[in-house]
Amino acid sequence: MAEKSALSACLRNIRQMVYWLKNNNFFFKPMAKIFVYDEFGPQDTAMMQALYSRSPESVEQHVEKVKQTGSGKFMERFYVGYGHASIADCGSTTVFIEQLSILADKAIQDWPLYSGQETSTRYVDMAKQPIIDPVGSKESKSILDGWMKFYVERQEQLKDFLKDKYPRKDGEEEEMYEKAIKARAFDIMRGFLPAGITTQLSWHTNLRQAGDKLAILRHNPLPEIREIAEGILAKLKEKYAQSFSHQLVDEQEQYRENWNRKYNFYNPAESIEFRCSTNIAREELEQYQDVIDARPPKTGMPHFLAELGSVTFDFLLDFGSFRDIQRHRNGVCRMPLLTMERGFNAWYLEQLPENLRAEADSLLVSQRALIERLEGAPDIKQYYIPLGFNVQCRVTYGLPATAYVVELRSGKPVHPTLRKVAHKMREALLEKFPKLVLHCDLDMDDWDVRRGLQDIKERV
Repeated sequence: MAEKSALSACLRNIRQMVYWLKNNNFFFKPMAKIFVYDEFGPQDTAMMQALYSRSPESVEQHVEKVKQTGSGKFMERFYVGYGHASIADCGSTTVFIEQLSILADKAIQDWPLYSGQETSTRYVDMAKQPIIDPVGSKESKSILDGWMKFYVERQEQLKDFLKDKYPRKDGEEEEMYEKAIKARAFDIMRGFLPAGITTQLSWHTNLRQAGDKLAILRHNPLPEIREIAEGILAKLKEKYAQSFSHQLVDEQEQYRENWNRKYNFYNPAESIEFRCSTNIAREELEQYQDVIDARPPKTGMPHFLAELGSVTFDFLLDFGSFRDIQRHRNGVCRMPLLTMERGFNAWYLEQLPENLRAEADSLLVSQRALIERLEGAPDIKQYYIPLGFNVQCRVTYGLPATAYVVELRSGKPVHPTLRKVAHKMREALLEKFPKLVLHCDLDMDDWDVRRGLQDIKERV
């Protein structure tokens, strides 16, 4: 009897152990099947994903269906015909655009879901780049030639000056040092590049976003940008005719035309040196103090903190550095109108040796007079104004994006004019939220030889 009781107890213990093991996944056998298909085009990939929503079959069967029937008619019927826009989210492509102005480059990048790369004025000599000259007169060409003459002919003198100012230290590789000097010189001389200078741009996008963005670009106030939009659309229609066969709706076209004409460029009457405003309540943020305190450097805040509200910064910044702040797309960044009203950023002049500074001052005065006399609307005159002129910037982010921007742009590799603004952002945030923890680089020395490492070169 005792043996039977002991056996029952043993079996009971075994059952309890098995139950515990099962509930703690010790006997879990994964059922998920995983496939990776990257050999198909955007429309095929979109179709394969869309079929999941209406069929329990495996993607293996969907692949065969795509191979047999193709995706063109499917996209035409379900994406364009029935308006299932999410289908076009599932197929992506990459557009490469060359010889477009920096103004057009910024217009294409003015999109929350933009992904891509552009030519860097820090690492690429822009001396031989063509320049867009929409006025096309002798006077307009003279203005562009004036800026480029200074950019090209004063680079070597500036490099010699920088080598005296930042001598090479023991242990610094000569190649890295030379690249850092060159990058610093380009950072300074870019201030004198006219915004009409051409660049190169890639745009990786899904098919839906391409259509939505091009629908807006086609009504941009600048003719160059409208022509580029039509050109991209034509190329996409050649490749993916069914996905870009939408009929234009007059009412929608007129709506886009109206708001683009009135609000595309941000140019308020008031010039604001710096201002920070927010609707985030301090007491609500401090409910998550444990999350704020425990966050390590180079680690993003959890996204749910964005629901607390937003932070808006208004500030003056040169157009050259505006291009950097615009790269942060997890928020709203208004597109400023490039004018001469808010002056030339003093940093560019302060970095020059005395003789070049005097020459640059004289150049700015004479060129400004020529641009003011030039025939053309303010949006067209942007092509002749150099990147060193200040614009009125306005950005709005949720708290996680705000912290990311402030921390990243506070670092030494960042252009000094933007880094200065990032430091102001930090000070303003800590004034409003004293318990907020931000991991910023506050070292006032903005020379960093590691700029010479930020390069792409082929391994030998």
